[in-house]
Amino acid sequence: MSKTSTWPRVLGIVGLAGMLLGAIDPLEGSPIVLAGSGLAALAALLGKAKHRRFLYWALGLVAVGVGAMWGLSALGGLGGSTGRSMWWGLLVLPYGIGWIVGLAGAILTVVEFVRCPTPRDGGGDEEDVAREA
Repeated sequence: MSKTSTWPRVLGIVGLAGMLLGAIDPLEGSPIVLAGSGLAALAALLGKAKHRRFLYWALGLVAVGVGAMWGLSALGGLGGSTGRSMWWGLLVLPYGIGWIVGLAGAILTVVEFVRCPTPRDGGGDEEDVAREA
């Protein structure tokens, strides 16, 4: 990738921030983590980042884990008098794994976008130089 537009950078940073802020409260922040993971994956797609597969997998894992967490919460939770063993909590495991993978992928993608010049930065394209003259 020789150049990237400004939008993938912005989406990557906003997605990374959403993933970090949503992790403060894993249950109520899960929609924010899911949206942040989606924005980071979209940024990687638009910017054609090297690590975009990490973010695609992370988005899928976070979506499955969040769905399982909300589903189990809707059924009354785990353990105690619910009649469900604590082993049902393994269904939520993709949420944590996806969050870690997504965080690593988002950081790598944002670093890649920051190091890459944009057309506004004067990325060395002759057409940009001709337009400025």
